Amino acid sequence: MTHKLLLALAALLLAGTTASATPTLKGEITVNKAIVTIGDMFDDAGALAETGIFLAPRPGTTGIVPLADVQRAAAKVGLVDFENVGFTRVRVVRASTVVDAATFNALIDADLRQRGIIADGINAQLRFDLANVAFDAEAVANPVDLLTLRYLPGNGAFSARFAIAGIDQPVDLNGSIELMTTAPRLIDTTPAGTILTRADFEMAPVSLASASAGSFAAIDDLVGKQLTRQARGGLMLKATDVTEPKVVTRNSIVTVILKSGPMTLTVRGTALTTAAAGEQVDVLNLVTKKILHGVARQDGSVEIVTAMNVAGL
Repeated sequence: MTHKLLLALAALLLAGTTASATPTLKGEITVNKAIVTIGDMFDDAGALAETGIFLAPRPGTTGIVPLADVQRAAAKVGLVDFENVGFTRVRVVRASTVVDAATFNALIDADLRQRGIIADGINAQLRFDLANVAFDAEAVANPVDLLTLRYLPGNGAFSARFAIAGIDQPVDLNGSIELMTTAPRLIDTTPAGTILTRADFEMAPVSLASASAGSFAAIDDLVGKQLTRQARGGLMLKATDVTEPKVVTRNSIVTVILKSGPMTLTVRGTALTTAAAGEQVDVLNLVTKKILHGVARQDGSVEIVTAMNVAGL
């Protein structure tokens, strides 16, 4: 019984000590809202913790509050007695997050995408009239919202209004929008005659207007094709820079095939022209010295497709 009584008394003493804890002034605080409360300024603020006493400085800035101002503001809301370890002022820091051009760009891009103005594979690249587009906003989950957007596709001009957390008035921004897509760009300098593969390219941003005008070839129009000339790394190729791969080259020794009924005859000859698969090519028969006219095949041989008898070889 004595042991239980001692425990109960100790609990009562502890509860009494906690309930009567005196608020203690802090020397420096960081807040993330527009109002500084008793709980921000003091440890053990108790029931007054959520009571506001000061306006916080703007996001990203710091304010200094003299001790006398703290005392007067606290007294007005009922806090008269508090502990102070020697502070003569309180430094108040307003937390912030930077809202920059990339953030605004993403919001406008999303809005245009939602309207159906831009589709997959296209992005909006903004140029602002202001040289430096960056604002300190409250460090909250959603520090900025796009309120309105006016966009003129003809010349790309836009005007947008944003609500930024921690800034009382809306922020208006103007500039121009360039719609961008991507096009294949050669990674390394590549010699003429190379058969191109996807590994030869990286996708790089280009203006949609240039891509639509045919200034650059699409990746599917380049892979498997042969370069007609040497191309330096970083170049975006045009359709005229490539051709179908040449399977027969001039002066090379080729096999000539003639199909006559159930028979297939072959002879060797020297190619007199260069050709891609399906193109016509002339071949000099090495034995008869006759010039044969055929069509290049994918495997590099030449097939006689016009009517010809064996003696014609």
